[in-house]
Amino acid sequence: MLDNLRNYSVILGSASPRRNELLSGLGIDFNVQTIDVEETYPDTLRGIRIPMYLAEKKADAFADQVSETHLLITADTVVLLNNQVLGKPANREDAKRMLKQLSGNTHQVITGVCISTAYRRKTFHTVSEVRFANLLEEEIEYYLEHFKPFDKAGSYGIQEWIGYIGVEQITGSFYNVMGLPVQRLYCELKKW
Repeated sequence: MLDNLRNYSVILGSASPRRNELLSGLGIDFNVQTIDVEETYPDTLRGIRIPMYLAEKKADAFADQVSETHLLITADTVVLLNNQVLGKPANREDAKRMLKQLSGNTHQVITGVCISTAYRRKTFHTVSEVRFANLLEEEIEYYLEHFKPFDKAGSYGIQEWIGYIGVEQITGSFYNVMGLPVQRLYCELKKW
């Protein structure tokens, strides 16, 4: 599948083990490359524009390394609760605060993805809604102690224990909540 990519060296521009795992599931040969990019954005950006901007910012960091034979995939995921961005937690207390906010509420997970070559770029986003049950403080403490989700937007990984016991409902892509909307990515790559 995706024979149209055979003339490209595909690069995943992400250190995320979850994105690596999900892209591997599409059966694509790719290499992982990383560049440190400060995940900041203008205060004027809202909602879906934030992860799309950050995915493009990550792609821009690779600009001098991508030739016409490379196809680069970059992504960024944000969690929105009542239009407030819950990014990666600064520390354990910040993670605990976020999980308490998510408890008993529905939030949006938005992933922006940028596919680019030296001469072409396509950026898109996918939105999923996640409903959390009411979490007990002991459950939050257990999760933080045993899983340490400090590299995850919103302070949780849906594929971990907290997802098993806390997620009541998902509307949209489960894999988007993990960090890469692989079904939509596959469709975009087929059209490339």
